[in-house]
Amino acid sequence: MSPILTVVLVLVAAVAAGALGFYLGGENRKRTAEAKIGSAEEEAKRIVNDAIKAAEQKRKETIIEAKDEAFKLKSDADKEIKDRRAEISRQERRIDQKEEALDKRTTQMERKEEDLKRRSETVEARLDELEQLKLRQTEKLETIAAMSKEDARAVLLKQVDDELTHEKAMKISAYQANMKDECDNLARELVGQAIARCAADATSEATVSVVPLPSDEMKGRIIGREGRNIRALETATGCDLIIDDTPEAITLSSFDQTRREVARMALERLIADGRIHPARIEETVDKCRRELEIQMKREGDKAIMELGIHSLHPDLVKLIGRLKYRTSFGQNVLSHSLEVAWLAGLMAGELGVNVQLARRAGLLHDIGKALDHEIEGSHVQIGVDICKKYRENPQVIHAIEAHHGDVEPKTTLAFIIMAADAISAARPGARRENMESYIKRLETLEALCNGFEGVESSYAVQAGREVRILVQPDKVSDDEVILLARNVAKKIENELDYPGQIKVNVIRESRAIEYAK
Repeated sequence: MSPILTVVLVLVAAVAAGALGFYLGGENRKRTAEAKIGSAEEEAKRIVNDAIKAAEQKRKETIIEAKDEAFKLKSDADKEIKDRRAEISRQERRIDQKEEALDKRTTQMERKEEDLKRRSETVEARLDELEQLKLRQTEKLETIAAMSKEDARAVLLKQVDDELTHEKAMKISAYQANMKDECDNLARELVGQAIARCAADATSEATVSVVPLPSDEMKGRIIGREGRNIRALETATGCDLIIDDTPEAITLSSFDQTRREVARMALERLIADGRIHPARIEETVDKCRRELEIQMKREGDKAIMELGIHSLHPDLVKLIGRLKYRTSFGQNVLSHSLEVAWLAGLMAGELGVNVQLARRAGLLHDIGKALDHEIEGSHVQIGVDICKKYRENPQVIHAIEAHHGDVEPKTTLAFIIMAADAISAARPGARRENMESYIKRLETLEALCNGFEGVESSYAVQAGREVRILVQPDKVSDDEVILLARNVAKKIENELDYPGQIKVNVIRESRAIEYAK
């Protein structure tokens, strides 16, 4: 065998072996690939089946939840429908009741209208009859009296006017006849005024209080956001807060000194504390109001201890303490009452009257001013009612009732209290009225009296507590004197402002003068 043939055979064998190997490898890869594809298909089928099962389960759960939600919504809807039906039923019943009531009222109104119509017709018929009867009687009277209707009316009116004038004069005269203008005890009053010696500090009370501030920044805190703090303060205290350009100061304004004192105390505490808001303001004001009540009780105890008065009712002691925060014409009422008590004690000692009783009456004579802004009536009547309530001594009650002349004083003690009250009020500096206003008040009083017809002259005496009017006897009769006094008193009450009361004394005098030569 030749070498070339051998090489060819080797090459052919190698090619055949390669082809066989390639074929076997391809078959092997084909079987491997087919095996992988079969596994993938099975896995895909499994995944699909699992997905189908999960979807079916989810579908069932969703259906169940939807059914539950639908059932719940149906239940809620049924309940709401039931409630609305019940409400509609109630409304229908109310409407039915209202309709029934309206029907009844309509029926009643129709009956009343018919009744009123019948009555109106009856009244009109009666009025026509009365008018005809009146005309016939008038004609008959004119015929009998030989006077016209106008003449008869004038005569009748004049007769009635004369009778009423005389009757009014007699009644007023009877009322005034029970009062005495003079009394022997007036002499004792003058003696008491002459011997009285009691010095007291002049007092002057204002209607405002000033609260100092640590800085002007505090004004903004007191005002608060949108003014809520200052509104809360004014509402709780009843005082007006005036915040102006005055540096480091706030003004409290109120005619009620008690309220003003509570506001001052509360504001000072709020400033010192620094916590200023509506709730804190109300709390502080209530606390200050309670403390002020305690303080007024202490002032009352102090007053009765100074005077040596015992067995005074605790409620009266509290009212005496309240007088410290009450003024009259700028004069502190508690200071005035203490002053009257001391003066009354001095005069009682000189006149042989019970000194302790006089001091007691002097201290209580203006007790009604502690409540005159809460109870209707004059302070005299309020004081009398209070003392009667707490069973005070009858002489003390009478002295309180008579100290302004509301009733006639019948005891020496009553005259002493009148005198002591007048001395305390009239001393220089006690009250805020100056000489110019005093003179103007007297001139106004005299001018008012001189404005009446028939008045010749008038004179204000006793510091304006009495006016004496001289009339022309040829123009004013005795009966007209009484009416004139009444008319002057009424005009003074309506047009003038004055403390206490003013006595009107009208004098009519006729004189006949002749000379013997």
